[in-house]
Amino acid sequence: MTALEKLENKNNEGKFICVGLDTDIEKIPVHLKNSQNNIFEFNKQIIESTVDNAAAYKLNLAFYECCGVEGIRQLEKTLEIIPPDVLTIGDAKRGDIGNTSNMYAKSIFEHFAFDSITLHPYMGYDSLSPFMDYSDKLNFVLALTSNKGAADFEKVKLENGKQLYQLIIEKVKEWNVNNNCGLVFGATQTKELEENIDLFGQLPVLIPGVGAQGGSLTEVINIISKRDKMRLLVNISRGIIYKDNSENFAKAAGDELTKLNKIVNEVLFR
Repeated sequence: MTALEKLENKNNEGKFICVGLDTDIEKIPVHLKNSQNNIFEFNKQIIESTVDNAAAYKLNLAFYECCGVEGIRQLEKTLEIIPPDVLTIGDAKRGDIGNTSNMYAKSIFEHFAFDSITLHPYMGYDSLSPFMDYSDKLNFVLALTSNKGAADFEKVKLENGKQLYQLIIEKVKEWNVNNNCGLVFGATQTKELEENIDLFGQLPVLIPGVGAQGGSLTEVINIISKRDKMRLLVNISRGIIYKDNSENFAKAAGDELTKLNKIVNEVLFR
């Protein structure tokens, strides 16, 4: 099953929420902090409580790399327990010269066996093509992000009157010859999301920034619902995995995901 098929299957089941496993050792419940496999044990319980309703899991590599070899080991153990029909996203934001990208692609798609990755496009097509050569994977390219610094470059107006992020969207559509490209578009950029929704075409969209970063789930879904084909993931990390800090944290995460899915489906299918 390709990565795109995994995404479409979950969307067809009414599942659109991607659970972000950005596991911070400082934020996990106290009773887990001193366990030998604390990150993995936290992730395991979160996955067990959310897997029936999750559209995908996104693992931000920074939260594992910061713990060195042990963090990487727990990342690998986490990936092993995610069911094969659920999309996994390596949030690595890669994009470098061709030979380096070859190695990054091999790491993400062969060693770790992620289904998809986040990429930045600012070194051009040759920096992303090694990832796109994996035709069964998905590549989510940063278009417009949720952070304030997005205005520094992503919103710069070009000589033709377009903004840089709009050019990126057009380029990603050109590069999508293997039908394995998608976009990252921040949930806090609702004005731009509404204005550019038709520009996305059939590209899958990963939307971070709901919840802790200030994006509104209902507002985003109202806009996205205007597309003919969804191919949508709304990533929520802290709002799910840190919903509760007690020994009941996993159940609280599962309950929150159920509530969020209900909100999405009520908007889409009302």
